[in-house]
Amino acid sequence: MDRQINSVEMEQRKGRRLVLFPLPLQGHINPMFDLANILHSRGFSITIIHTTFNSPNPSNYPHFTFRIISEDLPENNRCTKDLIAFVSMLNAICGPPFRDCLADLLSDSSEEPIACLISDAILYFTQDVANELKVPRMVLRTGAASSFCVFSSFPLLREKGYLPIQADSQLEEPIVELPPLRVKDLPVIHTNDPEDLYHVVVGMVEQSKASNGMIWNTFEELEGTSLATLHQKLGVPLFPIGPFHKCFAVTSSTTSSSLLTHDQSCISWLDKQDPKSVIYVSFGSLASISETQFLEIAWGLANSNQPFLWVVRPGLVHGSNWVEPLPNGFLETLGGKGHIVKRAPQQQVLAHPSVGAFWTHNGWNSTLESICEGVPMVCMPCFTDQKVNARYVSEVWGIGLQLEKELERGEIERTIKRLMVDKDGESIRERMLNLKEKSNLCLSESGSSKQALDSLVHHILSLESFTFHTH
Repeated sequence: MDRQINSVEMEQRKGRRLVLFPLPLQGHINPMFDLANILHSRGFSITIIHTTFNSPNPSNYPHFTFRIISEDLPENNRCTKDLIAFVSMLNAICGPPFRDCLADLLSDSSEEPIACLISDAILYFTQDVANELKVPRMVLRTGAASSFCVFSSFPLLREKGYLPIQADSQLEEPIVELPPLRVKDLPVIHTNDPEDLYHVVVGMVEQSKASNGMIWNTFEELEGTSLATLHQKLGVPLFPIGPFHKCFAVTSSTTSSSLLTHDQSCISWLDKQDPKSVIYVSFGSLASISETQFLEIAWGLANSNQPFLWVVRPGLVHGSNWVEPLPNGFLETLGGKGHIVKRAPQQQVLAHPSVGAFWTHNGWNSTLESICEGVPMVCMPCFTDQKVNARYVSEVWGIGLQLEKELERGEIERTIKRLMVDKDGESIRERMLNLKEKSNLCLSESGSSKQALDSLVHHILSLESFTFHTH
């Protein structure tokens, strides 16, 4: 009977197209493309609209159609040093070119009808365009449900005086409305105009409420409480179908949405290390640190006496291109215990049997990938939702330790040893392995994410489709 239903559904979906629009930053592109692959495997055809900034390589995805819009960013906004100014600018200037592109797609009689638009939640301007062109819009939230709970509380946090953060003396104060968060865990980021952050967050939340539903790269067993809270607060259907990268792995062959080339030498280096002995260190695609912090990290890693694989992205260290601040012969003195690369195939690294811990900035993709491979974390969040993720990792799920003080080599050494050598680390590892098991089960035939994906497909097919004809 199920097989009959599935074949009928596949027929229904044939000739139905989804238009996806990612935020052009690596941590948002990856999950959007994973989602595109998942939905393509369920019979939908996929059109990706993308900006000229950080545009993906269409040849990696011959099964998708690509349309580019020229967002015409001013030269000083093409970098992402002020991330909020960048996001505000995208929302301010992308409307007209995006509208024209979507209208063209809708009026093209040679193409299949569009079932719905799926845009990144941060590109909230797309809701007005979807309303105007009478296209159903769904939202992909690439971060955690728990951090979105905090974003949805920004008006309350402002009313209660937690935001904007006025002084360092506030930082340790508990936020009684959002336990176990403290003021220092709020998802804020340095920006030239703090009001911009508030407007971006409120725009994202309000236009998510106006959408036809939200898709989440998470799973019920991990964030059930936060998802239940959001269901009540937002009033739209929620579909937690993650972890995307694992869901896609069981439905199709892997293609890469990385904007950069990975260094595969780290895998052969890992092959020579003992099981669970290596600490993998990577701070994502946007974080930056001072030269002093860089050297404290280097000596903390060296003094821990654990083998380490360290991704030092060009531009990670202020004022340096790569690893120039390291003392001459630093790696040589470690006798092969340290390996530094510019980029690493992270999912492959975390799945490697030699990796025993992950020192991370706690971006949601990294956090979820660590959970899926059962690798405990050392948490060093830099900004926005990373701070909430780190607090949940250390205090709610109990699967990692957070570096809270000023980066100092002694504290780094103690934290690494506590996680990888001491008794403390055993209970953390046990909880992490339990969560890994749940992340596998949720994707099984009767699992929560598989059921949510089935519901998402039904939901998309139930959305009323309109065809727009240009004047």
